[in-house]
Amino acid sequence: MLTAASKLEATTANDAEQELTDGFHLIIDALKLNGLNTIYGVPGIPITDFGRMAQAEGIRVLSFRHEQNAGYAASIAGFLTKKPGVCLTVSAPGFLNGLTALAHATTNCFPMILISGSSEREIVDLQQGDYEEMDQLAVAKPLCKAAFRVLHAQDIGIGVARAIRAAVSGRPGGVYLDLPAKLFGQVMNADAGKKSLVKVIDAAPAQIPAPDSVKRALDVLKSAKKPLIILGKGAAYAQADGEIRTLIEKSGIPFLPMSMAKGLLPDTHPQCAGAARSTVLKDSDVVMLIGARLNWLLSHGKGKTWGDAPKKFIQIDIEPKEMDSNVEIVAPVVGDIGSCVSALVQGMGSNWQTPPADWIKTVQTKRDDNVAKMAPRLMNNNSPMDYHGALGVLRTIIKERPDAILVNEGANTLDLARGIIDMYQPRKRIDVGTWGIMGIGMGYSIAAAIETGKPVLAVEGDSAFGFSGMEVETICRYKLPVCVVIFNNDGIYRGTDVNPSGGSDVAPTVFVKGARYDKMMEAFGGVGVNAKTPDELKRAVNAAMDSGKPTLINAVIDPAAGSESGRIGNLNPQSVLKKK
Repeated sequence: MLTAASKLEATTANDAEQELTDGFHLIIDALKLNGLNTIYGVPGIPITDFGRMAQAEGIRVLSFRHEQNAGYAASIAGFLTKKPGVCLTVSAPGFLNGLTALAHATTNCFPMILISGSSEREIVDLQQGDYEEMDQLAVAKPLCKAAFRVLHAQDIGIGVARAIRAAVSGRPGGVYLDLPAKLFGQVMNADAGKKSLVKVIDAAPAQIPAPDSVKRALDVLKSAKKPLIILGKGAAYAQADGEIRTLIEKSGIPFLPMSMAKGLLPDTHPQCAGAARSTVLKDSDVVMLIGARLNWLLSHGKGKTWGDAPKKFIQIDIEPKEMDSNVEIVAPVVGDIGSCVSALVQGMGSNWQTPPADWIKTVQTKRDDNVAKMAPRLMNNNSPMDYHGALGVLRTIIKERPDAILVNEGANTLDLARGIIDMYQPRKRIDVGTWGIMGIGMGYSIAAAIETGKPVLAVEGDSAFGFSGMEVETICRYKLPVCVVIFNNDGIYRGTDVNPSGGSDVAPTVFVKGARYDKMMEAFGGVGVNAKTPDELKRAVNAAMDSGKPTLINAVIDPAAGSESGRIGNLNPQSVLKKK
């Protein structure tokens, strides 16, 4: 009969003969098994060693200055690659910082996984005051597509697999994966650990549309006298570029790209109605939405933006619940965009009747007129610059460098750039998305450079830059080919507002006059340039793009240039009360 001591000796000897693994390595192995080889995050308790070990095992670990920016990087990595971008944070405050980006990813349908360390369940559940104690799973659930917690090392493989599949299947979105601190140190047999890992097979299977829905959509399209196709960022995410181009060119229908769908076909394509947006929205009679939603960005499909002409809507979306969300959709086509568009092209046959010539001529004439009116404004060389002169320069640079990625945020800087800078290739323009939020700029720029290897041009309002500006150190640390252009007009919207009380405080929308943001980049070893004219701006951006060196250009904009909230000032409520 074995004594307790002899049992212990036998167990110890047996363990010595076994190869062991732990939670740290199982998480790393699970990520690598599924091709997730880049992590964006901020190190700290309890995930510091995890980052070190992941890097040692060949995963690229990008360390940021703030979790929110790391999260934005992970979210846009998901959009660009169709694989979940991974963001790693510490517990409680770090988790909450990353949660903003996770909610943003879910709203924009970007696949992302937020992995956060957390306090131990037995202490959290009794609310005993652990270090950074928070029930993070409960907090995350309402703000993401799915949320999971892994308590045992043998369940890590399943937990990672479920997170991946949830992030990319159906309508993509953000997923939260909660890893309590004790999990990392749990030990198990290495062979058993390897067998517990799961390689996700067909994580986002094709969803074929019903034949009846395709026929219905084509019948509605055939009846149109003034048809329009609207491309949303879902169409860009789908990477069904060839099928979408075939559908548009075969149909002969004018198309309107939303901002992140620009470049699916070049903005200079003869069917592009971007410069005739108001006309086509108001006068069209049948509108086909491909990966676009009738939310506030399209005035919810109603109101004066859409005019008095009766409309019939066709919508292609992978989410059935999206149909009829604002207006009646007479021809819903549910499925993945690639399959739906391919089915429509096949159903059109060889005898498709293109739209009436008078509609095509109306759209082309309006587009050409608007382009001609805008051209002189884009060619001025004023000092200080206005938005049009500065953006005219950047428009030319993107035309000459169509493979560069344009990141864009701000108020006037965003709204005007969207209409002025033409795009020529898909997924080359990334911006604030569905929420219209500020702060995505540096995180997006870093991920775009990492995931694509392409040069990045980030065009930022001075206010927008303030949300993520410290990440210029991250750009310099990793020597990324990012050129940041800050449109500096000394404030939010304008730098000319005054304190209505006459007090010594400046107005809430006013920043430090004459600020030199370029000095920030110089402080971290990058290149800083102060540009006062469009000619100086052009030389500086071209030099940055040629060199690939981290560069920040302080573009001095007339403080009086710009308007309240860019082009959406109507969303700012106005007081109806008179000052007494």
